[in-house]
Amino acid sequence: MSDDPKRPSFEETLRAIAEEARRSVERISDIDLDEIARATGIDPERAKGWLDGAGDWLRIQVEHVEERVDMPTASAPAPVGHDPLGDAGPHPLDVPTSEQGLALAALDSGRWALEPGTSTLVAHGDGPGPRDAHGLVRALRVRDWLDAEGELTLTGRHALARWLDSADR
Repeated sequence: MSDDPKRPSFEETLRAIAEEARRSVERISDIDLDEIARATGIDPERAKGWLDGAGDWLRIQVEHVEERVDMPTASAPAPVGHDPLGDAGPHPLDVPTSEQGLALAALDSGRWALEPGTSTLVAHGDGPGPRDAHGLVRALRVRDWLDAEGELTLTGRHALARWLDSADR
C-alpha cells in the first residue's frame, strides 16, 4: 500500500473497475441487436438471449466483486530501508556441528588460521588439519561466525560458547 494520499487505495481502484463494468453492461443493453444480427446473419432473438445472459452474468460478478476478491488486510508499512530478507540467514542461536565447533575452537586458539587472501584453512603446530577446508570456511562465513580475515566474529564466539556448553552435557 502506498502512503501517497493522491494515489487511490486498492479498494477504491477495485470499486472503480466494478463501476466501469456496470456502465459497460448498461451500454451493451442500449445496442441495437437487430441491426447487428442482420449484419452478421445471426437470429436476433438468439443474439438477444445470449447478450442478456452475458450481461446478467457480468452484473452478478460486479455485484459480488468485493466478496469474491480476497481483500488485503491493512498492515503497517515497512520502515524505509528495511531489508525484507535481512532475517533470512541461519538462526543466531544455531549450535555448530562438531566439525564447525572444532574449527571455531582451533581458529580461536590459533592452531588453525585462514591463509591471507584465500578460503583455505591451514594447521599450525601439532594436530590434525581440517578435512573440508573450503566447505568449512564457507559454512562459518555464511553463519557470520568468521570474518573475511579469518577471525571469529562476536557471533562466532557466542556460537563457540554454545558448542562448548552442549558438549558438557
